[in-house]
Amino acid sequence: MSTDLAIETNGLVKVFGDNRAVDGVDLRVPAGTVYGLLGPNGAGKTTTVKMLATLLRPDGGEALVFGSDVLKDADTVRGRVSLTGQYASVDEDLTGTENLLLLGRLLGHGKRASRERAAQLLDAFGLTEAADRQVKNYSGGMRRRIDIAASILNTPDLLFLDEPTTGLDPRSRNQVWDIVRAVVAQGTTVLLTTQYLDEADQLASRIAVIDHGRVIAEGTKGELKASVGAGAVHVRLRDADRRPDAERVLTVALNATVQLEADPVALTARVNGHGTELGAAEQAARALAELAREGITVDNFALGQPSLDEVFLALTDRKPATEKEAVA
Repeated sequence: MSTDLAIETNGLVKVFGDNRAVDGVDLRVPAGTVYGLLGPNGAGKTTTVKMLATLLRPDGGEALVFGSDVLKDADTVRGRVSLTGQYASVDEDLTGTENLLLLGRLLGHGKRASRERAAQLLDAFGLTEAADRQVKNYSGGMRRRIDIAASILNTPDLLFLDEPTTGLDPRSRNQVWDIVRAVVAQGTTVLLTTQYLDEADQLASRIAVIDHGRVIAEGTKGELKASVGAGAVHVRLRDADRRPDAERVLTVALNATVQLEADPVALTARVNGHGTELGAAEQAARALAELAREGITVDNFALGQPSLDEVFLALTDRKPATEKEAVA
């Protein structure tokens, strides 16, 4: 294993009855980065994390964490990792301070050192004013922050964050994202599982898209976006009644499937830029000219990289989960 890798898996498998929840996953996670596991519910993300964290025994393949085998060197692996799961792991009947003090003592810190570390984390995570309140009275965002604080009482080399922002409001999600960035800045590697495309886009330097227990694509955000087309054409019309005509024109001009957006005057199409003498920009310009010839007025026209939403749709043939669906 390369010393630059925090995680390396080869053909990792986990079977539950007739279900191959993880079906030959290969991962290479560079140390000191945020690595995203992106996929829908049931894709195998959490099962993969549990095997890497030594909570589940693999049924096949190999998994190494900083060169230590998760089966043969499980104690060594546990000493270097920490896991924040999908649900609160702290005691809701204790206060924020009491939770961190308890965990500090269990980890072998003395009373004074535990209290100092608890105060430091509560301050860093914006929880000082709530330190003496029972956790059951915390908001969802505060619970996630105290969860992550508990996970880094001893700064881990590798932190697993399993869907850390599910159900949180936008402000709380941004606060958690800031915490993740701060943790990585201190040298910790983060393996982040999420079904929120914007979360992977915001945080991860490399992303593996996983579906039905298999990695179906892997790379940087730019590489994944480039894999589904050279660009995405976004069109807003003046007249919603002309959208069917615009869809027809764009389909022919771009030789691409046109997606009708929720906005009744908006359309989007991917541009390959391959197999044609024209590049993506030239194809987009020609499409705009064809719309004008048809008398279709365009209020806004843009060519940009495909979004991760479009990558997800292209690779999995599924729509990404909404926040409401993810909580259900």
